[in-house]
Amino acid sequence: MAALLLSAVIWGFAFVAQRASMEFVGPFTFSAIRFALGGLVLIPATLLFRGNTAVPREVAPSRHLWIAIGLAGAVLFVSVNLQQIGLMYTTAGKAGFITGLYVVMVPLLGLLRRHRVGGFVWAGCVFAASGLYLLSVTGAISISGGDALVLGSAIGWAIHVHLVGWLANKMHPLRVAVLQFAICAVLSLVVAVLTETIQLSEILKAGWMIAYAGVLSVGVAYTLQVVGQQRIDPARAGIILSLEAVFAVIGGWTLLGETLSPRGLIGCALMLSGMMLAQVRSQTRAISDRAESSS
Repeated sequence: MAALLLSAVIWGFAFVAQRASMEFVGPFTFSAIRFALGGLVLIPATLLFRGNTAVPREVAPSRHLWIAIGLAGAVLFVSVNLQQIGLMYTTAGKAGFITGLYVVMVPLLGLLRRHRVGGFVWAGCVFAASGLYLLSVTGAISISGGDALVLGSAIGWAIHVHLVGWLANKMHPLRVAVLQFAICAVLSLVVAVLTETIQLSEILKAGWMIAYAGVLSVGVAYTLQVVGQQRIDPARAGIILSLEAVFAVIGGWTLLGETLSPRGLIGCALMLSGMMLAQVRSQTRAISDRAESSS
């Protein structure tokens, strides 16, 4: 539990580093260096956990497997950079909560794979949508541009979860992570070279922010998540990890001086409630599955 909570803290404060870095480097430059660092940090962990029996035995890579890995890396690239660009126009706290909506979107996307969606998920959707309206909708039917970009990234994260879930049954999850991080880094670097001015002096000014987001947020926190989920069921893990949204607000308030209106705070509370309700579905279904298997 401590490992998962620490992951949530690291990810929450990463929104602060991501937003602050935009004063010095472009979003694609930031993403390229961040995920290159994260992939490098994960290589030792990949070797350490290679013999872990809790992960599936790898099958021989096939064309379909490599296509899936490439698709996961491409979706990660789109999601990461939508979020990073969105952070240029919204606060770290709001971005944290909107990104957290992927917790609700994952089971809904499961409908396309003929997964069942229970009442708790639908209730979570109502809470989350209501909270998003209070937090981000500025007019009768308009949502701010930055929040819309982050919402798009949340949809991408939900798609990414399904892709990685399939891949995790074929390859070691840490190896999947390293490969997709490498793809994301390369794609981001290509776009950065074509659209941004890359200056070493500016990169060094954002050094600690890039290091935090790459080494800690991508590398260390992901490893902690893998370690933590070996000792706790997925439903409880999801609830703990969704607290990253709360830490994003705390980080934005303490380090960047961001504030939320009472309307925004109510929206955040509703969204957090929705995320947790979506996880209740996983908990109750897991209990039901265990009961059926023991009968």
